[in-house]
This record gives sequence, C-alpha cells and structure tokens, in this order.
Amino acid sequence: MGIIEIITLIGGVAFFLYGMNIMSNGLEKMSGGKLESTLKRMTSNPFKSLALGAGITIAIQSSSAMTVMLVGLVNSGIMNLEQTVGLIMGSNIGTTFTAWLTSLIGIEDSGNVFTDLLKPANFSLVFALVGVLFISGKNKRRKDIGDILVGFAILMCGMGLMGDSVNGLKDSPEFAEILTAFNNPILGVLVGTVFTGVIQSSAASVSILQGLSMTGHMTYGMALPIIMGQNIGTCVTAIISSFGVNRNAKRVSVVHISFNIIGTVICLILFYGLNAIFHFAFMNNIIDPFGIALCHFLFNLFTTAILLPFSKTLVKIANKVIPEKEGEDEEVTLLDKRLLNTPSIAISECRNITIRMSRIVKEALLDALNVLNKYDKNLAQKVEDDEGVVDKYEDKLGTYLVQLSSHEITIKDSQNVSTMLHSIGNFERISDHAVDIVKTAEELTEKKLNYSVEAQKEIAVAENALREIIEITFTAFETGDTELARKVEPLEQVIDRITAEMRSNHITRLQAGNCTIELGFILNDLINGFERVSDHCSNIAVAMIEVAEGVFDTHQYLNDVKSGNDENFRKEYEFYKEKYKLA
Repeated sequence: MGIIEIITLIGGVAFFLYGMNIMSNGLEKMSGGKLESTLKRMTSNPFKSLALGAGITIAIQSSSAMTVMLVGLVNSGIMNLEQTVGLIMGSNIGTTFTAWLTSLIGIEDSGNVFTDLLKPANFSLVFALVGVLFISGKNKRRKDIGDILVGFAILMCGMGLMGDSVNGLKDSPEFAEILTAFNNPILGVLVGTVFTGVIQSSAASVSILQGLSMTGHMTYGMALPIIMGQNIGTCVTAIISSFGVNRNAKRVSVVHISFNIIGTVICLILFYGLNAIFHFAFMNNIIDPFGIALCHFLFNLFTTAILLPFSKTLVKIANKVIPEKEGEDEEVTLLDKRLLNTPSIAISECRNITIRMSRIVKEALLDALNVLNKYDKNLAQKVEDDEGVVDKYEDKLGTYLVQLSSHEITIKDSQNVSTMLHSIGNFERISDHAVDIVKTAEELTEKKLNYSVEAQKEIAVAENALREIIEITFTAFETGDTELARKVEPLEQVIDRITAEMRSNHITRLQAGNCTIELGFILNDLINGFERVSDHCSNIAVAMIEVAEGVFDTHQYLNDVKSGNDENFRKEYEFYKEKYKLA
C-alpha cells in the first residue's frame, strides 16, 4: 500500500465523517423540536425507551452524540439516570443504520437496471445534484432536505475512496497474512476498541472495516471480534463528556461503558464457546460490506436483548462505581453546553427554563402587590431574593441563547430564540419593578403614611388592571397563544390612561390640600412602576405576535393597531376602559 493509497484512505475517512456530519445536521434540523417532544414522552416502559433511543440516534446519526446529549440532560436535572438506560441501549441499535447505508458500496454491477441503481456510484451523484438544487432555493425545509442528500452523497463518495484505496490489497499476500492475526478474538477486540476510540466514531470505524472487506481477504472470523471491540471504543466520547459534570451525569457514562463491555464479554464467551463445540463453518467464509452490517446489527440487537431485563442492575453498577458522598449536594447545571451539539434540544430546554423564569417573575410581582396592600417583611425579602434568581436566569439564558444563535437552526427554532432573547430582558425588568413596589410599601410603613380614600380606590383599580395584564401576558407566553397576546396591548393602553388620570387627580387633591407633596412623590414612583410593568408586558406580547406573523417592526405594528383600523383592538380597549374606570 503506497503513499497515494494511504492519502486516499485518509481522504475517504475525512469525506465520510464530513458527509455524515452534514447529513446528521440536516436530519436534526428537519426533526426540529420533535426530538425534545419525543424525549418528553419518555415513560418507564423499557421497550418504548429503546425505540426512542434508536429513533433519535438515527436522526442525529451518532450514538456518541446521543450519549453526550444524555449526559447534558442529566447534568441539567432534566432527566434522571434510570430514564437514560433504555435510550442508551436503543442508540446502539440506531447507530447500525449507517452501516446498512454504507453496505450499498458492496453491490456489484449485474446488468439489471434496478439492481445497478442501488449502487452508490450510480445514484449518489444524482442525490448530490438534487441536493445542490434544493440548497440553492429559498425554501428552508427543502434546504434541509438538500443538506441530507448532499451529505449522503459525500458520505458515499468517502466510502468509494476508502474502497479504492484498499483495492490494490486484493493481490497482496502480506495484507492477507496480517488479517489472519485477527482470527485471535482478543486481538480483534483490542484493535476494534483502540481504532474506534481514536477516531471517536463507531460508524466510521465500521465503514472502514466494510472498505477493507472489499479486498476479499477478510473472513467472518476476522471481522466479528473487531466489530465487538468497536462498541467498546465508542465509549471514549462518553468518558470525555463526563468531565466537569455532576456525579449523577457521570453515571450515564458508566452505564454506557458497562453496557458495552458486559455485552461484548457475554458475546465473546457465548459465541466462541459454541464455536469451540460446533465449529461454525461460516467463520472461514469471506465477509462483504453487507455481512459486516448484518453482524453489527445482530451483535447490538443481541446484547440489548440480553441486558434489557437488567437495566436496574446497570444503574446499580453506576451507583457503585460513582458512589454518593456524604454531605455533598448534587449541583445541577442550569444549561449544559453539551446540549449545544443538538440545538433543537437545547432550544427547547431554554424555552422550559424561560418559562420557569417567567413563573418566578410573576410570583414576585404578585407578592410585591400583596406587600403593598399589607406589609410583610418576610414576603418583602422573598421578592428581593426572587429578583436575584431572575438576574441569574437572565445572565445564563442570554449567554446561552447567543451561543445557540450561532448554530445552524431551523426558522422556527430561530424564531423561538428571538422571542426568548427579547422576553428575558423584559422579565428581568419586571422583577426589578417588583422590588421597587416593595420599597414603596416599606417607605409607607416606616413613615406611617396613608393615602387618601380616593387615592386608595384609584390604586386598587390600577392594581387590578395590572394583575390582569400580568395574568394574560404570562399565560400567553407560556402557552404560545398569540390570540391571547393580542389582548395585552389594549389593556396596556387602558393602564396608561389610568395612570395619567391618577396623576391629574393627585394634582387636584394636592391643590385642595387633601394630599401632601411627600405622598405625591411616593405615589408617582408607584404609578411609574405600574406603568413600566405594563410596558414590559406589551413588549413581550408584541414580540410573540411579530415572530408569529414574521413582521419585525414594532413601531409599525403598534401604529397599525392604535390607528383605529383594527376592530378587535378597539373592542378590547373599550371593554377594558369600561372595566377599569376610576370613577
């Protein structure tokens, strides 16, 4: 094997990995948030978990990426260890899909047009042409399909290069002699483990083995132990991903490693034990790419079938290897960077955490209004504590969402990121105003000041309107209900009208001697707080509507609805205006 053949082999591997990456990105983008919704349907049913693990791995085209994702989900506290076992087993079956695809490289010319069409050399170039045409268009979904087709074409081109690079080895007695060493199962497992561990891709490792099988020198007896070792080698990625995570997330890697090692050991003992007794004749038969794909599939299917009933045992092993430490609290990462490898999952989890943030903000504001009505020192402190938590959420979410926006994501996911980035700042400002309301209540309590009866009635009306706009806005955001979000702007306009009237009425009372300047300053601060909260609610609702309609001109949207031409806006405004009259 000369230098040119070695370069061709390395280039073929590079093309294969690059094509698989493009294809998997396209598959994942097409699946979008479905990956997350699929995981959310996780149950204790092991067979359902198995199917989900296989399906998701086919979508992202990597069992290693699947394990990394699970480590991130457990590290973030989104999933528990027990839920991951079935998924890990399923991912081992799902990863065999690539080997079935690449086995097509072994199809020989037959003269039959339908059979010849299955040869990658005959159809992958057509896929590439169609894919490029799709990518050149403007339709986002077609672009994703184009990525899949082009990725597959590049992948198969890599397989072709690998096959060509070893073509000269067919007549090499030295190569045939080297391969005979792999009849030793221990050596075969070791080579499969080390090689797969180095390139960190069992799919690529199996595909290279398929390429080597085209020399015609490799038998089933040589290939089987290498295939078994490849399953152990793929655990290297899981080990690397376990650095810097909490103890529970580390156990995910232990489950993955235990499953593959125990499965390989059982298969080695059973298969070679039976071979010693029955002397399987096929062991000396020449294996082809299809045979390697079949062995890879049957091996993973068998190990899964054997170990699935012992899922809880694998969890116990993980707990033994990574035991609990007394007095050590398990730290949960708010958003794990490992999830960035699967953007649709990361975006969905950002959405969940943004909703969690919104609930804290809503509770803080309602608590602040309760403190305003009846001062409670403990409740006041809780509002300030919640504001600190919200600040942390905004910082973490903002940074994470910016990182996500740099990845290739679907239009829908991009819209979700845009809405969240716009909303988290408004949520944070609402929590700030909640603290301001608490400070107003503290000042009134400390100075033993009381508003006039008229002012108290006006504050009660404004407060009720504020409670309703908060309820509408936060419910609309959590449910994604844009029709409900359209009710926010008319109510915000009514609140602006209420606060303007309150200021005017205060001046009248001040002139009549029914109020003091000091109370006036405090009242003005309170009115400003109410007004700002409603403004931020409007910002959140408008962002939702703009993203849903694909219009990103806030001023234009607000001008349109306030112009009087929007009948629904006018009706809602009149309804709230009548509902929240000051007198």
